[in-house]
Amino acid sequence: MTAPKKKAPPAQHTDAALPAEAQAEVEAMLSGLLKGNVVRNAPGTASADQHCGLVAIVGKPNVGKSTLLNALVGQKISITSRKAQTTRHRITGMLTRGANQFVFVDTPGFQTLHANALNKSLNKTVQGAVADVDLILFVVEAGSFTPADARVLALLGKNIPTLLVANKLDNVQRRGDIAPWLQNMQTKHDFAEFVPMSAKNAKDIERLLGICEKFLPAQAWWYAPDELTDRSEKFLASELVREKLFRLTGDELPYTSTVVIDKFEEEPPQKKGQKRLLRIAATIVVERDGHKAMVIGDKGERIKRIGMETRVELEKLADAKVFLELWVKVRSGWADDEARVRSFGYE
Repeated sequence: MTAPKKKAPPAQHTDAALPAEAQAEVEAMLSGLLKGNVVRNAPGTASADQHCGLVAIVGKPNVGKSTLLNALVGQKISITSRKAQTTRHRITGMLTRGANQFVFVDTPGFQTLHANALNKSLNKTVQGAVADVDLILFVVEAGSFTPADARVLALLGKNIPTLLVANKLDNVQRRGDIAPWLQNMQTKHDFAEFVPMSAKNAKDIERLLGICEKFLPAQAWWYAPDELTDRSEKFLASELVREKLFRLTGDELPYTSTVVIDKFEEEPPQKKGQKRLLRIAATIVVERDGHKAMVIGDKGERIKRIGMETRVELEKLADAKVFLELWVKVRSGWADDEARVRSFGYE
């Protein structure tokens, strides 16, 4: 479902004060945006027939894209972590309500620090996701625009409507600072609309969905109305292990660590009222012996906790009993080896 685009020169934000008249005008615009009643360049009103569209969520690493996707879908399908570069695959999440079906695509954060085989694969995924969609959500932190943001923005063409999603608005100390920032953002790209918000605020999520639905083309739904993701339980299991791995090792463990599912077997319920059983064996792949020791932890306590937290969450998501085995292996230099990167499931 996709391939790439380009363009948009980076411009730097300046903190120069606006003239009083312009400041008042921008503040009025901001007030309207926060109330959800300002729309620019929006397409015509949708009919009562089915509408369905592909919506790409893009941005630099760690701006809250996965948190946003989970909030939009209403359930966790993409892993989150304070560690940058957590999402490595294109994750599709679906939401169907009324006549509308939203097909959201969460992408990896665009990588600029290292040109290894893994990062090249991640960037290819980002570029593919923005090529043939109906709407792009360009996610930045409210009040901030870094060179990394500019590099992602440069990937976005002008022929696909793009919303500026100013996320983490709750972290902004002075709301008055957002007005000149928004005016400056107008000079960087022809955004269809500005959406200052917090992905943790349910009202903001509702407002964003209301804006997105105006851009969905009239066409039959692609998925059944009760489907939440096109990813398998096997894939979600590997992602959950990786999330717990990053959360429980913090910044100690390099982001190049990955998880491979060696076995995924499903057994039906033995008795009426029982849940099905998932038997899973997974390998955590690290690059050094020191990293292996770090993952295992003192007397195996850390890997036990990774396994326990993964199992508890997966049982809720899959509505099943889960038996999980975890192993740790060292594969030095795997992130620089294109063949091994592909063998581990990266495009």
